[in-house]
Amino acid sequence: MAEVNLDDIKTYKKNDPDGMLARIKELPAQCKQAWQTIMDFSLPPHYADVDRVVVLGMGGSAIGGDLVRSLVQHECKIPVIVHRDYGLPAFADARSLVIASSYSGNTEETLSGFEAALAAGGKKLAITTGGKLEQMAAASNVPVLKINYKAQPRAALGYSFIPVLGVMHKLGFIGDKSRDVAEAVKLLEELSVRLDERRVVKDNPAKQLARRLYGKLPVIYGAGIASEVAHRWKTQVNENGKAWAFYEVFPELNHNATVGFPLPPEVVSVIRVVMLRSPDFNERVKLRYEITSGLLKQAGVAYEYVDSDGTSPLAQMMGLIMKGDFTSYYLAILNKVDPSPVNVISYLKERLAKG
Repeated sequence: MAEVNLDDIKTYKKNDPDGMLARIKELPAQCKQAWQTIMDFSLPPHYADVDRVVVLGMGGSAIGGDLVRSLVQHECKIPVIVHRDYGLPAFADARSLVIASSYSGNTEETLSGFEAALAAGGKKLAITTGGKLEQMAAASNVPVLKINYKAQPRAALGYSFIPVLGVMHKLGFIGDKSRDVAEAVKLLEELSVRLDERRVVKDNPAKQLARRLYGKLPVIYGAGIASEVAHRWKTQVNENGKAWAFYEVFPELNHNATVGFPLPPEVVSVIRVVMLRSPDFNERVKLRYEITSGLLKQAGVAYEYVDSDGTSPLAQMMGLIMKGDFTSYYLAILNKVDPSPVNVISYLKERLAKG
């Protein structure tokens, strides 16, 4: 089967009828708008009097909470917990701020958790485009941050991530991130041009990486601020590329995953490890990257690095995310699949609705 020509512009119009590429390019605008929206949003002052923040969500609506947690963990004095399940953890009590994030507003796991949060007391906030979540929040006088953006949930990352970050700042849990957001927006705009489909393969790192991942099993490694970015890369390959992918996190992977590098040989030959790096990593973590690279090479496993750009941790994080989004998109084109629909998830939800 002939490989798709990633430099043929007509290919994108044919295989991307719903415009996923346009949504990826809109990430900088999303972040800019989302930051302004949350800065203008009024939160009750007593919302700052909590012991923890619990983010309810699934899939593309939950990853924003994960990114916030990994970004602020060395600055924020209270824990940020992401709950991807039904119901509510027992510790999510009246001393908690529960943020329910559901793009559609109809995610059943999130609705289950939000219903439990309404009964548990405490402070609550909903982030959604509407649906049952908005109705439940309105009926209980819970503030709703309304998203006015039409896309697949994973393609609305700016609206699931930046508002939660803004809430953390507005309530005094972290410092002002306005400059970091501005830097991230500028970097994303630059990357959008650098990775644009009109940039030919030889000048386009995302196209090049997609070609190296084509027909392979991607395993994404991350650490620190890149830990949840690796998670995002994995899910984008799954949903955009309609392909298998996994992710691992340093230093934990050195305590288990590295032992399994050599076997089975059939898997070793198709795996390609992508190691996301930041110059701000702990020096011991940097050394772990170096040693692990040697172990991968010794086991015959293909690997490569993708380095962050930018100065602030937020800009580095968002830049790596955009590189992964573009790469997963080009992988979808190589796989000759439409990156937008997730028919299997729709089927599963339909079955659950009947059950």
